[in-house]
Amino acid sequence: MLAICCLSLFIVGLDNTIVNIALPALRTDLDTSVSGLQWVIDAYTLVLASLLILAGSTADRVGRRRTFQTGLALFTIGSLLCSVAPGLGWLIAFRMMQAVGGSMLNPVAMSIITNTFTEPRERARAIGVWGGVVGLSMALGPVLGGVLVDSLGWRSIFWLNVPVGLAAIALTALFVPESRAPRPRRIDPVGQVLVLVALASITYGIIEGPGAGWASAEIVGCFVLGAAALAALLVYEPRRAEPLLDLRFFRSIPFSGATLIAVSAFGALAGFLFLNTLYLQDVRGLSALHAGLYTLPMAAMTAVFAPLSGRLVATRGARLPLILAGTAMTLAMLPLTRLTATTPDALLIGCYLLFGIGFGLVNAPITNTAVSGMPRAQAGVAAAIASTSRQVGGSLGVAVIGAAVVSGVSGPMATGFAQASHVGFWIVVGCGLAVLILGVLTTGRRARSTADRTAAELIPA
Repeated sequence: MLAICCLSLFIVGLDNTIVNIALPALRTDLDTSVSGLQWVIDAYTLVLASLLILAGSTADRVGRRRTFQTGLALFTIGSLLCSVAPGLGWLIAFRMMQAVGGSMLNPVAMSIITNTFTEPRERARAIGVWGGVVGLSMALGPVLGGVLVDSLGWRSIFWLNVPVGLAAIALTALFVPESRAPRPRRIDPVGQVLVLVALASITYGIIEGPGAGWASAEIVGCFVLGAAALAALLVYEPRRAEPLLDLRFFRSIPFSGATLIAVSAFGALAGFLFLNTLYLQDVRGLSALHAGLYTLPMAAMTAVFAPLSGRLVATRGARLPLILAGTAMTLAMLPLTRLTATTPDALLIGCYLLFGIGFGLVNAPITNTAVSGMPRAQAGVAAAIASTSRQVGGSLGVAVIGAAVVSGVSGPMATGFAQASHVGFWIVVGCGLAVLILGVLTTGRRARSTADRTAAELIPA
């Protein structure tokens, strides 16, 4: 059952890293700008982030296996359509279809795992294996993507999802029993719309700001709309008996810390992958395959340290792996704030190795903290909020760092990008520091007591 659930994470993770390695080929073939490349990434993560909580609660209501299989089918069909997209607009639309399916995979699979592995240490180890699959997909994605892009073109990168998705659908039918929450929550359409409007408008403003002008009516209007939707969400949700986003979850300091750490860590990863892919292929002149091989050490470290992090969480708690993760991510990115077109390969590889260690350590404590303090009946929602935080971080990482770099590029891409990327890597350094500081502040004894009180409030009378 764990292996089947990990298949869903594998194809989603593989899709992200493969698409990143194909960005320069996409830009050439579809004649798009850097902002167009940002939308290829963020159209997926935005829809995914907006629908994850709804998918988690829907699975608790209609059945986790049924929702999981539906998500696999949509993701597989969306991948096939992406491979035949005739233009940028179509590709973005089909990426959004992928995201609708993807939203039904990870939180639902995590809910299945949480309700299967009920003993805390066993669950922490299972989550460590789950986190290791992230590293495996990261390791295979760039290399397989590089081979496919160089030999068959960027369209072939989406073919890999089809056989894996079909196999996962069949195996789920055979081995995963149906399960539901004893008291599922009602659907909250108003909250769902407010979440989508807030995320989409803010991200659109950040991505399009450098081109349209930060003071233009279009961009200012986007930020005002996003702020208004967020304010309305904070006012509306507490008034509902069964809200889409139960704000009581955030009374738990460890849970709130886990969501902020997820935003910071995955913002750092998404921003780093976006910058590094363009740097290696556009500035260093590497092929897609060679660029993938350069990042293989980072992915390998993630695959090795994610299961170790699960064991650390099981035996020592979340604080130690979070401190180590934040420290490693920060130190890894500091040298890249002085990146040039001739930065030595040894320095780049060292930075990739250290960043992979940090990212491998951070995933298990995020997930374990998010679901451990919550009643099992609401495991789907709690896991969905943690997954939403990851996707929000990924969206903002690409949007903010991409916008900062585009604003700083002067002259040809090959000569201006390395210098302009410095501000982007400083932002990644800040994300690493946030992981470190939040890891210390949100894992103490006093913080854990707030998690116990919150869990008691969430258990229905």
